[in-house]
Amino acid sequence: MSLADDTSEDHGDHGGHHLPAVEDWPRGFGEASWWPFITAVGAAGIYVAAALFVLGRGQEPLVDPMYGPVAVVASVGLFLVGLYGWLYHAFVVNFWEGGTDEHGSGTLRLAMILFLGSEIATFGAGFVYYFFIRAGAWSTEGFPDLLGSLIIINTSILIVSSFTLHFAHTALRKNNRTRFLQLLGLTLLLGVVFIGGQIYEYYEFIVHEGFTLTGGAFGSAFYGLTGLHGLHVSLGAVLLGIVFLRGLKGQYSAEKHTSVSTASMYWHFVDVVWVFLVVVLYVGAEI
Repeated sequence: MSLADDTSEDHGDHGGHHLPAVEDWPRGFGEASWWPFITAVGAAGIYVAAALFVLGRGQEPLVDPMYGPVAVVASVGLFLVGLYGWLYHAFVVNFWEGGTDEHGSGTLRLAMILFLGSEIATFGAGFVYYFFIRAGAWSTEGFPDLLGSLIIINTSILIVSSFTLHFAHTALRKNNRTRFLQLLGLTLLLGVVFIGGQIYEYYEFIVHEGFTLTGGAFGSAFYGLTGLHGLHVSLGAVLLGIVFLRGLKGQYSAEKHTSVSTASMYWHFVDVVWVFLVVVLYVGAEI
């Protein structure tokens, strides 16, 4: 029995819905799901945990030093649970067997646009913090070589991944499924390589350069913004992985490719944010 069959027959009175969700709000507009709310609460908790971690440091901490680590574990756990439910409910179960109709696809694209709007606000808050500290007295003493070959290579990889994903989507719209899968798989590989490159960069900065999150205002801004972006790239890689698996099962066509479109919108967004991050953080720090 397929996933779609399983959800349509084995959930009893819930109408084939992966709870928590409320069916038809109003009728014809699908479901009001609690999963995005749960994910958002977990994400917000990570920021609270970071604040508790800072407040718990020093010779006279304002809160118990254990509050921060405990809050991090709880928040990350809640975030991952919400994320699992959201992805499973929105990208796997409901559309596993052939996508959406015209009304549903337009609604999903609009939802992605609104979601990206909230993401712009999230990153914007981080950039505002950076601009505030950048406006004060500034010294690059103790900074590592931010504009090394690694960041140039990693940035190039992410930019190339946007082009491969664009041409993968174009191939699908032309019903060239083989090329679609090849380019989509290449995009996913490039995304994973980028994440690995960012982890390696952190390792070099922290272990070999002594440049840490608690090493000053710039360190907190740098790791906060690049870490937030790395989290988004990881989420994008998960989305592309789901799309790739569905593509292998032959579930997309020139007429039905809504989740390919929405995942592409998200991936292009994180690519643009990264370019802005490089200009502001890596190049701007050297000026």
